[in-house]
Amino acid sequence: MKPSNHPHPPRWAHRLLTRLHPAETLEEVEGDLDELYAYWYRRAGQKTATWQYVRNVLSVLPPFVRRRSHEEEYYQQLSPLHPIMIRNYLKIAFRNLWKNKVFSGVNLSGLVVGITACLMILQYVSFELSFDQFQTDIDRIYRVTNDRFQKGKLIQHGTITYPTIGKTMAKDYPEIEGYTTIVGAGRMKLRRDKSLFPEESSFYVDEHFLSFFTFPLVVGDPKTAMKAPNSLVLTESNAQRIFGVQPKDYASLLGQSLYIDLDTEPYRITGIMKDVPAASHLQFGVLVSYETLVRTWGNWVKDSWEGSDMWHYLKLKPEADAVALEQKFPAFSERYFNGDKVSGSVEKFYLQPLRKAHLFSDYEYEIGVVNSGKAVWTMLIIAVFILLIAWINYINLATARSMERAKEVGVRKVAGATSGQLIGQFLSESVLLNLFALILALFLTVMLQPVLNQIVDKPLSLALLTGQGYGGSLMALMLVGTFALGIFLSGFYPAFALSAFQAIQVLKGSFKRSAKGVWVRKSLVVFQYTASVVLIIGTFIVFRQLEFMRKENLGFNMEQMLVISGPDLTRWDSTAIDRINSFKAEVKKRAAVKSATASVNLFGNRLPRTFNVKRVGSNEAKGVTVSRMAVDLDFFDTYRIKLLAGRNFLTTDSNPDGRKVVNTVVNLSTVRLLGFPTATSAVGQKFTLFGQEKEIVGVVSDFHQQSLRHPIEPIVFQPFYTNGGFYSFKIETSNLEKTIDQIREDYEAFFPGNNFSYFFMDERFDQQYRDDQVFGKITTFFSFLAVLIASLGLFGLSSYTIAQRAKEIGVRKVLGASVGSIVALLSKDFLKLVLVAIVVASPIAWYAVSQWLDDFAYKIDISWWIFAVAGVLAVSIALVTVSFQSIKAALMNPVKTLRSE
Repeated sequence: MKPSNHPHPPRWAHRLLTRLHPAETLEEVEGDLDELYAYWYRRAGQKTATWQYVRNVLSVLPPFVRRRSHEEEYYQQLSPLHPIMIRNYLKIAFRNLWKNKVFSGVNLSGLVVGITACLMILQYVSFELSFDQFQTDIDRIYRVTNDRFQKGKLIQHGTITYPTIGKTMAKDYPEIEGYTTIVGAGRMKLRRDKSLFPEESSFYVDEHFLSFFTFPLVVGDPKTAMKAPNSLVLTESNAQRIFGVQPKDYASLLGQSLYIDLDTEPYRITGIMKDVPAASHLQFGVLVSYETLVRTWGNWVKDSWEGSDMWHYLKLKPEADAVALEQKFPAFSERYFNGDKVSGSVEKFYLQPLRKAHLFSDYEYEIGVVNSGKAVWTMLIIAVFILLIAWINYINLATARSMERAKEVGVRKVAGATSGQLIGQFLSESVLLNLFALILALFLTVMLQPVLNQIVDKPLSLALLTGQGYGGSLMALMLVGTFALGIFLSGFYPAFALSAFQAIQVLKGSFKRSAKGVWVRKSLVVFQYTASVVLIIGTFIVFRQLEFMRKENLGFNMEQMLVISGPDLTRWDSTAIDRINSFKAEVKKRAAVKSATASVNLFGNRLPRTFNVKRVGSNEAKGVTVSRMAVDLDFFDTYRIKLLAGRNFLTTDSNPDGRKVVNTVVNLSTVRLLGFPTATSAVGQKFTLFGQEKEIVGVVSDFHQQSLRHPIEPIVFQPFYTNGGFYSFKIETSNLEKTIDQIREDYEAFFPGNNFSYFFMDERFDQQYRDDQVFGKITTFFSFLAVLIASLGLFGLSSYTIAQRAKEIGVRKVLGASVGSIVALLSKDFLKLVLVAIVVASPIAWYAVSQWLDDFAYKIDISWWIFAVAGVLAVSIALVTVSFQSIKAALMNPVKTLRSE
């Protein structure tokens, strides 16, 4: 009898194995031992085979199970996070990225653009949020603000208030640790020998200022530097500019003297301080002691409850509650102002945290540098949107290749790869691509830094994100954590989705896309386009509002208006008015000069106000509040402000002694405020101003003195002259340089020793909109980037879906479908997603732009067609993006797609 071709091991040994060996590995061990028995049976016969089989069975039974060798354990138990596995992941990841250059390039481009945009925006946001963070006691410092009411109406919402407020509050409330008082000194000219050194921003400050704030002195005593009259503290930049000294020589400047403007008394330098940080809402180059004002203005600057030109800051004790303290202020107002009996207004006081002084200050008479908190937070939201869109774009592009990589996953699983190893492999590709994108983005950000700084006019740098900006080192840690989390999450979903493929289905060719996965990808595209449509609508609104403000009729003409600063260093005397008129007449002889005027005030600046103005003979107990503007008789003609009734100023209306000036011109808002029915009826009527009777000789039309953020003011015009005002010239610009040189020549002849400086009125007026214009430019540029990246995401999803439907397209073409019908079929699903995004985005965008427009007194209407245009634009971009892939698929030869069938 021939031996069997399929030998079987002894039943008793096999039975022993099946009963005693652990069940989880029984099948694997049983198969291995059967193969070994057959091997020994063919090689040495049944006896040897049976002996070897029994020996092997006993070796795999507890407690005699043979331990794996170190080498076997090393290779069979490698963790997915083992260094060898990670190195393998990275190697394969690099090969896959290199092999698929188009997808890798598109992915990399989206990530680089998104991360670069995010880094640039975050620099701006960090800088704006970091204002005053260098102040040691910022959490305890508050600014006193003051609302004034007359006849129940708010007439002033400002930061200036009365001289006595700070010290009186500090005396009355034990919660207050200290206070400091500031008066704006504006522009001044410092004189050393015969040299002039203009300074654009300076303050009068009391003796507490340098101890109250964190503005450290390099030399000098902060407790005494501002104590005596005529004391002066310079910044380091000014010390070097004026004296040409190095830091080691600063001490030699103490006690030296400078002169200010026309003052004949010297000012003694008592300290040199570090330059004021760019992120400080108080910006200045010179500090002058507050006691100097007492010498020049009188004791009212310390004791008055009526004069209102001071800013007060309070520092609370560590345990003090600012809200509880603020609730005591109504009693303070009643105690010292007795309703409206003292100042003519009902006074209400509030505390504004120093943290909010820069971004959340909608006050009049602002002393510091301010910006819009809404705009800054909007920029932060845009940065988040762009980064999310970039990562979502990566997810869509990664899953678009799922069909291509399905067989790779199936083969790896059959070869023994676990889900953890596959996830590690796909995550490594995400990490590698994102890190490479981050490196390129950092390089690109550094290269574009000068352009960004020029656009926003701020000293931005990556250092603002690594410890020097908002939040300090915590900001850097948060950014690293955010990027790490984003990289992980953006890579985890594709990795999880790809590793979840069933090997048998993939290799049999029966793999189908997951309905859940399709829903996720479509939801991501809807989010991308929702964000994009919101940004598109926002951009339209911002630019329409800016265009409205540029083109709106302001009520005066400032085109081709050259303005020069008045001669600050020429003393006022009885001949001053004649000299000013003679200078104007001389300049008007120049062929390019059409008209000329002199004024103390200019458009775009906050005008001084006067309270308790009343009609003569009125029965009203309390008056009204008006703004004042000092102009000459050519002002209205030069700026083409329409005269509605009465007459213009005459030469005889002005007087070197301002107290003797009686005749005034008012605008239409003042006429209405004083209760006159018409402009004509107001002419010849009288009212009291500073307790003196004034007569209305003319009425002019209303105009926008400030930007359209502010309402039109009631203004009283007086025929005052001053050396330190402005001269405005209407000129022809055909030979601008020659004209300016001619005016400079006349100026130096009439006002020797004064610096000639000029600007154009329209440029100066438009500076009020600079922050809005920067905001518009930034939102437009980064909105374009967001739409671009979102389109790449849609490109990825369309690639994925069309690849899934390749055979369907082939069948349809064989059955006679046209290219147009196939393109329409493939495009409609994606257009539905965009339409859903438009529906979701519209109310969000409407709410956001409404909040932004609330800051403007005069604004555009939010028209329906803006949403329609944004929707059509979004659909057009999506259609172009999808059509590229759709047309390509529709033109493909069906033989290629159906060949495998």
